[in-house]
Parts: sequence; C-alpha cells; structure tokens
Amino acid sequence: MAVSSADRRILIVVENLPVPLDRRVWLEATTLAGAGYQVSVICPMGRGWDAPYEVIEGIHIYRHPAPPEAHSGAVAYTKEYWHAIKAWGRLARVVRRERGFDVIQGCNPPDLIWLLALRYRLSGVRYMFDHHDVCPELFEAKFNKKGLLWGVMRVWERITFACASVSMATNESFRQIAIKRGKMAPEDVFVVRSAPRVETFLPGPGDARYRHGAKTVLGYIGVIGQQEGMDLLIEALHILIRDLGHDDVHLVIVGFGPEVPMVQADVAARGLADHVTFTGPLYGDEMLAAMNAIDIGVAPDPKNAMNDISTMNKVMEYMTLEKPLVQFDLTEGRASAGEAARYAKANDPRDFAAQIAALIDAPEAARAMGQAGRKRVLDSLAWDFSAKQLLAAYDRLFFKIGK
Repeated sequence: MAVSSADRRILIVVENLPVPLDRRVWLEATTLAGAGYQVSVICPMGRGWDAPYEVIEGIHIYRHPAPPEAHSGAVAYTKEYWHAIKAWGRLARVVRRERGFDVIQGCNPPDLIWLLALRYRLSGVRYMFDHHDVCPELFEAKFNKKGLLWGVMRVWERITFACASVSMATNESFRQIAIKRGKMAPEDVFVVRSAPRVETFLPGPGDARYRHGAKTVLGYIGVIGQQEGMDLLIEALHILIRDLGHDDVHLVIVGFGPEVPMVQADVAARGLADHVTFTGPLYGDEMLAAMNAIDIGVAPDPKNAMNDISTMNKVMEYMTLEKPLVQFDLTEGRASAGEAARYAKANDPRDFAAQIAALIDAPEAARAMGQAGRKRVLDSLAWDFSAKQLLAAYDRLFFKIGK
C-alpha cells in the first residue's frame, strides 16, 4: 500500500560535528523535511550550537556534550567513541518515544553507528549509511601509518556496509568502495554529492575590509587540521611572496580546528602576519561576505590515500562563488573542478605557489576559469542534482522494507 513521505520517519546520527553546522547533513535534513519526511537528528554540541534540544526549520535536533577530539592512541579513541555511543543510545530512546523513526541514517566518522542500528533492527528499523569519510584512509593520513587500529577500522567499515540496506556515497570513488570493499549491490548505492544551494550561495562584491588593501586576495575555508595541508599552504604563501615577488597578496583563512595555534605560529615565524587574516568560523552572510571578497580559492589538501578520493566542500564552494582555484592534483578534486582549477604537483608547495602566480599574472584567464566553475556547478553539480539522488536513495530503502 502506498504511503506519503510524512509516514516515513528518519533519525540522522552525526558524531563529529553539530547540526546545522555540518553543511552536508543540514542540506540532507532540510531536503528530506521539504519532501514531507519527519526528520530528527542526534549530534554533539559545539561551536555555539549548545542547546540540548531545539527545532530549526522543522528539524528536531537532540544534542549531547561533545568529548575532546582524539588525536592519537587507542585509549583516546576509545574514550571519545564510548562517550558518543552512550549518548546515541540515550537520545535514541528519547526520539523513539517522542517522535519515532523507521530509518537510522548514520553519518561517519566513526564507522560505529551500526551498533545503534542493530539495537533497533529487530523493531523493523533499517540502516542508511551516509559515507562522509573513508575511515581507514583517514586514519592512515592522520597518523601516517596503518597498524592495528587501521585494521580494526577496516573491520568496522565492512560491518557498516553489511548492516546498511542502502548507502549514499559522496562521489564515484566512494561508490566503488561501497561496491567492492563493502560488497553492496550497485543498485543500493547512490552518489549524493556535497554542494551548496546555488540560490543562496551567490557571487557578489564581498566585504572589502577582508582585502586589507591588497591587489590579490587568496581565500581558504574549511577545517584547520593536520591533514588539511595548512603547513603546505603557508609555505607556498612564503614562496609566493619572498621568492616569486608577489608581495601585494593577502590570505584570508576562514574556519576552525585543532591546528589553528600551530598555523598562526608558522605564519608569525615566517614574518607573514601582515599577509594573513584568521577570521575564525563564519556562517551565512558573514561567510559569503568574506569569501566573495577573495580573488582565488586555495585547497591545499595534500595527496594521500584519503584526500585523493575525497570531494572537498571548499572546492565546490569556490566554484559556486565563481572563484578560480588552486589545488594539488587529486583524482576527485579534478573530477569536481575540471577546468576551473590549476593543479599543482602532489604536495609540492613551490609548484602550488607557481600555480597561484600564474593566475595572478593572467587575470582574464582566471576570471574565465571562475565563470566556468560556476557554470559547471549549475549544469551538473548543484545540490538540486544531489537532492534527487538523496530522495531516490530513500525511495529505494523504503521500497526494500515495504513502506
């Protein structure tokens, strides 16, 4: 018997970011709610999103205190994940009682939300896996080794896919992992790319104060962590200014993360403080005001097992705002940006600086690249295209469970 979307109740579980700060999850949640689904979210508190419960745009959000992020060692990870698992169980009982749910959508990392899914499987609840990160490769990139914990993460990944009725991949590389490593049927894996809403993510003049009077302004937006290549970016900026003679340049860094103090210290040690602004996290109109003020986007994520197959939100955002960009030559980075980017040799800050200099020296070509990037988003990569895949994934899941 056919039922309306309103009879379909979704519980989305996120461990590593609060909602609505997690941009991908917020797009998914609001898209599902807009299609008539009942959507609840369990996530950590943080970054100003500290209410234990609130309703935003029809999404019921249940938050728990976040533990410190684990940086190394099995003990630290055990503490972080055990804290999260207990919070999921407690809040899921609240959501089940107050609103109910037919599907748990688990957004990794970590690959442990299947534990919650199994708890409710006998009650008819099914698992949708939203594959944000390849956790074994993330571990390898973060700690530059494999070892026992890496092996454990491969096991967790396999169990995750085995528990999922349907999964969503952020790109084709992730889809192939679901099919080959996860042993999922191809018809049960949907590519739901991350991308901004083009109707609100609009190019504009920006706030000139972010330019600090510089002829050329570079912009970075995203997490500031050890695997994002911020050390390579600052070294490239140093080479651009000191060696290549482009001293009328300013870099705006928008975001937060555990490596901010180290990056700030590196900037100061190199004598670049007058050339760099750290804005901290910005959202909504404030973020657009900063990013629209830049001329060139930078994505210094180094080439490694994880980044090579990951789609970077920042790349999509630069393109949507009509900004040309420079990134290292990554498989999925090239698949996203195409001709909207210049590609530096893997993890080579000198070549990264040279690619920035090439854009500075050819402003008309740079402008055309930015226009090509936005057209690429509008033609095939905007969220509207992913929204159709998201809804198709849920249609597939509910078809499989007969609802």
